[in-house]
Amino acid sequence: MKAWTLAARPKGTPVTEDFALVERELPALNEGEVRVANRWLSVDPYMRGRMNDTKSYVPPFQLGEPMQGGAIGEVVESRADGIAVGTLVSHMAGWRDEAVLPAAHVQPLPDLGVDPQAFLGQFGMPGMTAYYGLLQVAEAKPGETVFVSAAAGAVGSTVVQIAKAKGMTVIGSAGGAEKCDWVRSLGADAVIDYKSGQSVVEALGEAAPDGIDVYFDNVGGDHLDAALAHARQNARFAICGMIDVYNDAKPTSLKYLARMIGNRVRIQGFIFGDFKDHAAFYRDMAAILKDGGLQREETVFEGLEKTPEAFLALFTGGNKGKMLVKL
Repeated sequence: MKAWTLAARPKGTPVTEDFALVERELPALNEGEVRVANRWLSVDPYMRGRMNDTKSYVPPFQLGEPMQGGAIGEVVESRADGIAVGTLVSHMAGWRDEAVLPAAHVQPLPDLGVDPQAFLGQFGMPGMTAYYGLLQVAEAKPGETVFVSAAAGAVGSTVVQIAKAKGMTVIGSAGGAEKCDWVRSLGADAVIDYKSGQSVVEALGEAAPDGIDVYFDNVGGDHLDAALAHARQNARFAICGMIDVYNDAKPTSLKYLARMIGNRVRIQGFIFGDFKDHAAFYRDMAAILKDGGLQREETVFEGLEKTPEAFLALFTGGNKGKMLVKL
């Protein structure tokens, strides 16, 4: 197989020299294992944290060893009962073209009438993050006002659409006119262009003069500050990611943090792995899709050799919707 490895731990924003493409022999299949040829790879902002040698909710990537990430592949050899050759599966042995895995580490794709790569986006980890973060962590309800940062990304764009399907008022933020127009097309009631030169706190005040009930955070930084500045009483914040600080050691300012006291604001971090029962997610998302409430946008890089380039583009706003690599 060919696989990307971490050649050096990044200092600040990663560069191409931090990655190396290597060739490794695949082991022969043991009983209960499958060989998978990858068709689609996912790159996601959380992977930046795994490049640091620090303790976190997932272990760090090891230097010189194949990296990991979400992938969709086709089973091309099987010694596992119930998984036939030709089965499309999702798994976490991404950043490579092939993998040998125990059957327990692959999940055959459910038949929901969507493209296979959708299980790396709206019907996979980003979609589950959006769904559980909005509805269970933030406990968002019909009629409430929801602010979503990075609303043109894989998670944020799904939050916008789920919130609208559930009867909420949605304010999104995105960078640039094209992305803002797309977020509006998803149903957002207002969109803040954080590249316009106007401060996010001022723009959010104009978009939500009566404040916000829910903030879904993908960014941190000035977006989190703005949400705190305009949080209504008993507002709930679901903290999914803080891409604004992933490559920079400086903390977000939190200059309006004291407002959480009088307004009883609840701020809760989470990861999608906190939620194990996905039946409700698939059922709800399939219903929203059937009703025409889901659009999907993908930014696709072609070829395994493009994987680091696709990953780095996440930190410069290079994606609209889900960032994918097609093999």
